[in-house]
This record gives sequence, C-alpha cells and structure tokens, in this order.
Amino acid sequence: MPHTAGILYPGHSAEDDYPALERLLGDGVRLPLVHTLMREDAHRVDALLDIGSEEVLADGARQLLGQHRVQSVIWACTSGSFIFGWQGAREQVERLQAVTGLPTSSTSWAFVHAAAALGVHRVAVAATYPADVAAKFVEFLKAADLEVVRQSSRGIITAAEVGRLQREEVLAFAAANDDDRADALLMPDTALHTAAWLEDLEDRLGKPVLTANQVSAWEALRLAGDHRPHDGVGTLFRTATAGEREHSPG
Repeated sequence: MPHTAGILYPGHSAEDDYPALERLLGDGVRLPLVHTLMREDAHRVDALLDIGSEEVLADGARQLLGQHRVQSVIWACTSGSFIFGWQGAREQVERLQAVTGLPTSSTSWAFVHAAAALGVHRVAVAATYPADVAAKFVEFLKAADLEVVRQSSRGIITAAEVGRLQREEVLAFAAANDDDRADALLMPDTALHTAAWLEDLEDRLGKPVLTANQVSAWEALRLAGDHRPHDGVGTLFRTATAGEREHSPG
C-alpha cells in the first residue's frame, strides 16, 4: 500500500514540485494536492493571515478528504503558518487536525522538525519574501532554539513571481546567501521551485539545503508512516535519523 500524504497548497506557483517529488521518491509514495483559496497573491501580513485562516484551511481539507484517501495532511505554506507566530502556528495545525482527523502539520513546523532530524543548530535563511515577512520566519526559527547566523530576503511580493525563478537564479540566490557558520541553508517559500534541483543546491553549497516543498513532503510522508531513506532529494530524505515525528507540532 502506498504512503499517501495530502497537500494543501495555496494558489498556483510551484505546485508541480509535488508530482516531481513523487517521481523522484519512487514507488510507494503519493502526494495528492488540493489548491486552497488565495484571495490575494501577496507576501504581505494581512494577505497571509487570510490565506492561512481557519475557514480557508478547513474548506481545503474537506475538499482533499472528499477527493483522496490520505494518511496525513500538511498545510504547504510557510508564510501562511509562521505569520501567526509560534503559538498561533501551533493552534492553526491543531484546528486543521480537528477537521482532518489525521496526523497534520504545516511547512513551518516541517522546517523545525527537519532541522532537529539533521541535528542542525545554526542556519542561514535565503528567503524570497519581503524583509518584514522574512523577519517573521526568523523569529519562528529562534523560538525553536535555532541560531540564525545570516538572513536575507529577495523582496518578492507575489508567489507567482517566485514561481518563475529558474534553476540558475535559485542556485545563485542560495549560494550568495549562505554562511560558513551555518550547518544548513533554509529556503522557506513553497512558491519556489526546488524539487528538481535539491542535489544541485547541496552540491553547490556543500551542506544540507532545506527547501519548503522538500520539507513539506518529508514531514507529511513521515506522518503517513513512511520512514524509509530516499536518494536524489537531498540530505534530509537520505538521513536514517529522519525517523518518526510526532503527530502534533512543536
């Protein structure tokens, strides 16, 4: 029986990373995706609070469960989860899990769990967001006792624009914003295509690179019961200690 993890994804930008990850991960993995409502495509606090609101996620979850038989669910939006703060992001997942009745998480928690699985303590952040939104992600990481040794923002307002960034732009952005003190580089936007370039990113930097769609798939599959190592999708999926994660965040 395949491990099937349901993806709630806002709008349209880099959702094709998930079928790409399915192919890279091979037999026994399914990542069915439902698009949640995005009234306004903007990396702006008010828009992000709406994108990640309880009603929007509940509607998406009901659609997902009505269309697919899944073993776990992830809200695949970093900014639409950390924007609520540490406690708010926890409550967001708890409320969503009350709707799904399944192990449930979000991309922000996936980053925290992935860093723990890799034993990562010092990180650099290469965010495509505007600076004020990127700062909220850094606050979230610091609440998880991660040391952020470098933070950068590309200042892109819309997910659609982020989704148009090409391979060389993504690799160059990562390399330019790494730090020798960092154990890993984090790239937090699920609007950013990275699935096909995970090995290229790590080859360029010589260290683990955690990207939003990668950690979302990893978290959701672990919650679905898939604890196998996988090649070709970065250090995170290869690491045996990627093991079991708790069903609740934090």
